[in-house]
Amino acid sequence: MKKFLAIILALVMVFSLAACGGNGDDTAGGGKDTAGGGKDTAGGGTGNELAGTYDVTVWCPEAAVTLTKAQIDAFNSSNTMGIKINATVEPVSEADAASNMITDVSAGADLFFFAQDQLSRLIQASGVSKLGASAAQFARDNNNAAGVLAAQSGNELYAYPLTADNGYFMYYDKSVVPDEDADSFEKVIADCEAANKNFSYELENAWYTAGFFFGTGCHSDWITDDDGNFISIDDDFNSDKGLIAAKGLYKLVSSPIWVNSATADFASGSAVVVTGTWNYATIKEQLGDNFGVADLPSFEVDGQSYHIGSYSGCKLLGVKPQEDAVKGAAINQLAQYLTGKDCQLQRAAEPVEGKTPDGTAENGGFGWGPSNKEAIQSDVVASNPALAALGQQGDYAIPQPNIHGSWWDICKVITTDVKGTDGSDDALKAALQKYYDSIQAVFEMSDDVKNAFTVIGSINGDTWSLDLPMTADGDIWTSNEAYTMDAGTEFKCRQGKSWDVAYPADNFVVETAGTYKIQLNAATGEVTLVPAE
Repeated sequence: MKKFLAIILALVMVFSLAACGGNGDDTAGGGKDTAGGGKDTAGGGTGNELAGTYDVTVWCPEAAVTLTKAQIDAFNSSNTMGIKINATVEPVSEADAASNMITDVSAGADLFFFAQDQLSRLIQASGVSKLGASAAQFARDNNNAAGVLAAQSGNELYAYPLTADNGYFMYYDKSVVPDEDADSFEKVIADCEAANKNFSYELENAWYTAGFFFGTGCHSDWITDDDGNFISIDDDFNSDKGLIAAKGLYKLVSSPIWVNSATADFASGSAVVVTGTWNYATIKEQLGDNFGVADLPSFEVDGQSYHIGSYSGCKLLGVKPQEDAVKGAAINQLAQYLTGKDCQLQRAAEPVEGKTPDGTAENGGFGWGPSNKEAIQSDVVASNPALAALGQQGDYAIPQPNIHGSWWDICKVITTDVKGTDGSDDALKAALQKYYDSIQAVFEMSDDVKNAFTVIGSINGDTWSLDLPMTADGDIWTSNEAYTMDAGTEFKCRQGKSWDVAYPADNFVVETAGTYKIQLNAATGEVTLVPAE
């Protein structure tokens, strides 16, 4: 029934939004087009079929609540279609939105910010609407390639690009690393070693590890169908180009100054931190006059230079499937406004000093990098050193596509295995062969394993690398063993040894030390501890 309604809604929206014609007013936050065609009269005449008041729930990060409310008020005042949005804006992070939505779509928000790696699971759970033809054209026309790819599954778009700033680059302490050394991986490492300062680079994290392989021309592409299902993978990390990447990776992870971290570590002994825009304000304050920022450096192997690559990721704005097609079309008009140039520029503004009573920046901005093509070229972006460095790194970045949830654990082990070698070609090749065998095994997994839940976390001193078995009794899954856990122990329950479905949304944190079995209600996503008898 859900799929039937989604199909009907998509068809209705194609026709209602395609009805836009004429020279219209600006109702999309930039430019005169709201859905690929100008002023929306939804069928012509003096009346508008979208006119009315709609109760809408919006999920966005806590820092964006105040600005989002203001932007919705501006939409209500400026749109000429008679749409009035009565919005309830709730603080839900991009990382948590998809988990909350698929747990109970009916109770989910009508509009929600979410991280792009959650798209496939939302599609599979019928938690996000496919865009109609005109809405999809609006998204394609106004956003960069990375943003469009992030919203795409198969040949269809399922969300509106909101940002294109989920990437990383290099911050450095100029008193340790001179500006002229920042382009050379070897020189930066040598500077840190000479000063006995750390080089923080979270390379036991696939998102960062993959950059070395992209830098040598490798690729890892997971193929999905129009329903968001993963059907194959095209990956050449285990190749001659991959061996060059592993040699570059070894240069840092074999050094005593390497720290597996992406936090703002300058106050605790680091001279270099590879991270993103989210740490900009903290690092700028920590370093003061010694603040340095640049795209990632290049490493050399056999006399040839390779610029370290990266993933470029996005935040997206999703629309929940609506049984009322007219309300769905009105919500899509709001979504286009919120993801338009003007709204993206408001979010991109660098926060000014001082806070409003709710803790947001005085000017409402929080330095989010835009996906809108015009906004990317603005002075707002050019004047922010972190966004400028992100833009420079963008020349070497790979737009992050939909990725199978098991890949993150498989790829992050490359760094551990490379570090454990002697750096020889044979040893590094063995590490890459292990990786290749692991990704191929994803498609050989039995249905029982795909559907089973396991526990993974910091239990028994493990570092989130071992899945502990659980047994089902209906919707209730219980760990096979009881575990003695200290207060502060963290874990999650996940399905299919993958991160596509995992509970709770945030890590479960043990409050009171003890010996417990772990229990999951798969129908609700609730995780509880059961004291051992």
